[in-house]
Amino acid sequence: MSELEVISLVIEEFEALRLVDLEGLQQEEAAQIMGISRRALWKDIQNARTKVALALATGKAIEIKGGNYVKSSKEI
Repeated sequence: MSELEVISLVIEEFEALRLVDLEGLQQEEAAQIMGISRRALWKDIQNARTKVALALATGKAIEIKGGNYVKSSKEI
């Protein structure tokens, strides 16, 4: 795995993708949970989807890192 090229997702991109595509939330609800505008959420989702598709199509690893976030104890 250390020889694979890596595609990086920031935590905001990953969380937007998780909330909308995995949890099935509407974009408005996901944006509220993340404390961002719907437009910002949409940009994060589009960036994440592009990066994931590129990694899958080219056999690259995906890493999740960085970003600005506060860990919440609230369950969805």
